[in-house]
Amino acid sequence: MKVFLTGGTGLIGRALIDTFVKRMDKVICVSRAETRARSLLPAGVDVIQADPTRPGDWQQTAAQCDVLINLAGESIAEGRWTAKRKKRFRRSRLSVTRNMVDIVNSTDRPQVLLSASAVGYYGDGDRQPLYEDRDSGRDFLSRLAHEWEGCTLEVDNATTRLALLRIGLVFSAEGGALPRIILPYRFYLGGPLGDGRMYLPWIHIQDFINAVLFIIETDRISGPVNVVAPDPPTQAEFSQVVARVLERPARMRVPAFMLRLVLGEKADMLL
Repeated sequence: MKVFLTGGTGLIGRALIDTFVKRMDKVICVSRAETRARSLLPAGVDVIQADPTRPGDWQQTAAQCDVLINLAGESIAEGRWTAKRKKRFRRSRLSVTRNMVDIVNSTDRPQVLLSASAVGYYGDGDRQPLYEDRDSGRDFLSRLAHEWEGCTLEVDNATTRLALLRIGLVFSAEGGALPRIILPYRFYLGGPLGDGRMYLPWIHIQDFINAVLFIIETDRISGPVNVVAPDPPTQAEFSQVVARVLERPARMRVPAFMLRLVLGEKADMLL
């Protein structure tokens, strides 16, 4: 199987590529920083130096692959969400996704396109169940996910199956959200955020990989897929688990107003 990825140097991209290489699949990755990508990825991975937000020759290579996986997007976890950064969030997701759709529409080779999205699509549902027929939320992340998925509506190729990966927090000891979340606990400063009643949709990185492989191999799966563990905990429940595992207290509750003061609009994502 020939697999083409955008966003392959990120946490979940690297984990996926490691799995494909071990399976003896042919893996091709596009990156704007070829030297850095080669230092992060296993030997045998073909790295194309190109900017995937722009059309280019890299699309011709991708068109010859069986599976396209689109994970590209500037991280939303760092810093405050200034107007300039929010524009970069949009461009880094929408432009790449449109270019991947153009690949699919130009050839009948790809069997499946897996395009990243986020469970942030649903917005704040309080404590109500969120079903697939629910409209997207109204906050920035919800609108971004809605636009992101909307780019794939231009897919016009009956031979290519489309799956939208609505991803929650991916937990890994190698990086990402989990080390940041547990760091305050190590210094006896851990505790729930806000009132602690909001749910925490998460998935272990190995389960994420298994889910992606299952989607690729299961022809009946298409459309939105919630790539999260079942029965998510609340912030308060999760905080107690972290405290128990690390043998630390979880008494330092962080008030919502303080998060908003420090993080601005980004605090909505945590609350």
